[in-house]
Amino acid sequence: MSILKTDPGNAEMRILGLDYGSKTVGVAISDPLGLTAQGVETIWRKQENKMRQTLARIEELVAEYQVEKIVLGYPKNMNNTIGERALKSLEFKEMLERRTGLPVVMWDERLTTVEANRTLMESGVRRENRKQHMDQLAAIFILQGYLDSLRIG
Repeated sequence: MSILKTDPGNAEMRILGLDYGSKTVGVAISDPLGLTAQGVETIWRKQENKMRQTLARIEELVAEYQVEKIVLGYPKNMNNTIGERALKSLEFKEMLERRTGLPVVMWDERLTTVEANRTLMESGVRRENRKQHMDQLAAIFILQGYLDSLRIG
């Protein structure tokens, strides 16, 4: 697997997971071995089309964690069709590839927000506090699903 360390002089490579929303981007990172996903932060922006600071922050995280690949949530409709959010995610993918030079893998994220909300409810997080954790948790679920698929396949 390419995410395992081969040269002791190099730091281990990681995969960044992103949950792209209209005003937030949830961020998760894999551990150095590519086994587990941990939440990093939620990037907030005031307007949907104001992307410069969001992309700059992602570039900082890519450098900080020595990321080799990005996994981006792909919000298909439940009937497997592509809606407006999925099209916006594809546009974001292109921006990420241009800005970072890294491959961006689209990962089906259907039900990750539902799963994240249920997890927060079961953890006793109050409704008014859930939004600040929701996107980061969804990013963890997206990335973990991708990491698990690497081991299964």
